[in-house]
Amino acid sequence: MSRYIGIDLGTTNSAVAVVDSGIPYVVADAEGERLTPSVVHYPGGDAEPWVGAKARNVMATNPRATISSIKRYMGRRFGEIGEKEELPHYELVSGEQGWSCAQIGDRSLKPEEVSAEILRRLQSNAERDLDSPATKAVITVPAYFNDAQRNATKRAGELAGLEVERIINEPTAAALAYGLDKLKQKSRIAVYDLGGGTFDLSILELNEGVFQVLATSGNTRLGGDDIDEAVARHIETEIKKQSDSVALDEIAQARIREAAEQAKKQLSTEDSALIALPFLSGQFSFEQTLTRADLERLAAPVVDLTRRNCIRSLADAKLEPTDLDQVILVGGQTRMPLVRRKVAEWFRCSEFDETRGDLRLGEDFHQEDGPALNTSQNPDEAVALGAAIQGEILAGGFKDMLLLDVTPLSLGIETFGGLMNVIIPRNSTIPVKAGEVFTTAVDNQREMLIHVLQGEREKSADNWSLGRFTIEFEKAARAVPRVGVQFEIDANGILHVLARDIKTGNETVVDLRSAVDVEDVDVQQMVEESVEHAFDDLAARRWIEAKLKAKAILEAAENGLDECGEDVPTETREAVQGAIESIRSALAAEDPESEVGPLEQLKAAQQNLDEVSRPLAETLMERAMDEMLKRRGMI
Repeated sequence: MSRYIGIDLGTTNSAVAVVDSGIPYVVADAEGERLTPSVVHYPGGDAEPWVGAKARNVMATNPRATISSIKRYMGRRFGEIGEKEELPHYELVSGEQGWSCAQIGDRSLKPEEVSAEILRRLQSNAERDLDSPATKAVITVPAYFNDAQRNATKRAGELAGLEVERIINEPTAAALAYGLDKLKQKSRIAVYDLGGGTFDLSILELNEGVFQVLATSGNTRLGGDDIDEAVARHIETEIKKQSDSVALDEIAQARIREAAEQAKKQLSTEDSALIALPFLSGQFSFEQTLTRADLERLAAPVVDLTRRNCIRSLADAKLEPTDLDQVILVGGQTRMPLVRRKVAEWFRCSEFDETRGDLRLGEDFHQEDGPALNTSQNPDEAVALGAAIQGEILAGGFKDMLLLDVTPLSLGIETFGGLMNVIIPRNSTIPVKAGEVFTTAVDNQREMLIHVLQGEREKSADNWSLGRFTIEFEKAARAVPRVGVQFEIDANGILHVLARDIKTGNETVVDLRSAVDVEDVDVQQMVEESVEHAFDDLAARRWIEAKLKAKAILEAAENGLDECGEDVPTETREAVQGAIESIRSALAAEDPESEVGPLEQLKAAQQNLDEVSRPLAETLMERAMDEMLKRRGMI
């Protein structure tokens, strides 16, 4: 059966993603790269076109036969291209019915024909990874694409041999990738999507699990390519200062543009970049250092053009920035610190941390400070991941591939609190795959221990341990990292466990002992024990879950007293301290199996703390408001 794939057909880079056993991931090509440059080179004659990195590598030496940024001309007539618009390095002509076409030698190529070559490469990568046909596709487009541009995208997919099941907007796909469909109802999200050649600002509202677009504004001819051009023109000006007689032919200009793009990327993480162009023209060589300040000066006019779209979308949606819950950043150009600073300023997000290139979003973050700037996903891959998730929704879930055997006992991992989370239930047919996404419970966690278990009991200690391993990721606030854990039992009954950091794609795969080859007597004993202790196990699970929640509430109350306990009346402070002691006493019981009393006592203590700490919470809120107003110079 053919699989669904999700495709982000980008201006600069494209990506293809799939969902395997509940885990979305971007497929890597044969060289291990997850992003495919949206570049096609036509070597001439009957030779097949080159696609991706190979084509990009020859663009500097043969620019007239190499096509890049073709997305900018999808569904656009030649007459629509303005005089001030930067023209590509290849020849653009008016084709059939006035549609824009790329002229390569004696061939006139429609943009959808060029895009089809990129789509074929992405499809091939997915089929190699899945080891099965992948002909059904969900392809994303900028929200600001008109009908002609959307239809051209669909035709490109059909020319590539794909069944284009749906064309979806990139902001919606990005929201799915960020897991924003799990937010509370009526959550409002702004998606700032600045890619290589297009820009979108969309505002979405979540209603009954469906994203409704409240407003969108954008520019299909604005993106990182324009920053590259600004840097390239700066380099050309510096070259002319050194030598007025230097002749910059097409090859030299292509080399300059390539150097500009590389310097821009380097300056997203470094303070300076060396631009070296040996023998650029004859014996002339050029070398100069470009600083981040230089880049930001050149890029600022381009980035500032996106502000009008942000303002227009907010006005159309009749919202203020503080009405938003989150602003998510999508598109490779949003890696630039300048972009993140400006977006944080425009949407009144919380304080920007220049050293991290991110926002400080911790326990002290309050919604009154403005929306959260969410950068938890890889901006280059979020749209493809979302498209794959949409494809999985259309597919209606997984089907058993082959009935060979069953797994006799449930398989899962240990979660916070020493409980077992089942991933593959007992009696699942094999071969089988299943997976879930987990997050962290502690701030600044750098790794996650994956403890693989087999059994039917609620507590990890009562099940069999199959093995342990760790996966590392970037430290972040609790609940920000997302790690996908996938279990696969092959036809031989061998369990393969994969853990993947969804943001970076870093993964660890471990083969464990057979999950099927278990003695019948042991299986019978485990099942009988699970039935015998069912009520006790359930009580234990409820106690552990309640205890974890109570500890979180206890920590918040204690921190609140430390921060502004002196600002509340004595009776309130004493009531909160008394409620805290009640929770501590309930936690000390640690005997949920004897009676339901301790659990009920703990719940009652939590409810009491919630009630008596309301004045404290109001004081904390007022203090946060005052600090926000002071930062903005309003008081």
